Amino acid sequence: MGLIFTASASSDPGLPSEISDKTAHFAAYALLSALFLRAFAGGALAAVSWPRALAAILLSVLYGVTDELHQTLVPQRSPEVLDVAADALGACGGALFVMIVKWVREALKPVAGRER
Repeated sequence: MGLIFTASASSDPGLPSEISDKTAHFAAYALLSALFLRAFAGGALAAVSWPRALAAILLSVLYGVTDELHQTLVPQRSPEVLDVAADALGACGGALFVMIVKWVREALKPVAGRER
């Protein structure tokens, strides 16, 4: 959140020309959502659940909205609805990624009593 705030507080966040603003929003909020989900699960992949994923997504999107409001105070910056949309898509992608990692790990676990 601190990195997002710092980038948002700058009139020119200094993105490389190859990276679009929306891609940066997507990536930042995917990471934020994944980190929230991990925290809500107490760092235990087994404790990752859809309710916790939804909470991570909602908190990430809420932060995205406040970040856009924050940009009204930064010279040469303005809030954009499409930035919030990119934030929301990234938040969903980050939470989904963590859920997929959980499913894959569970699928690869040896089942008790199963012979190899």
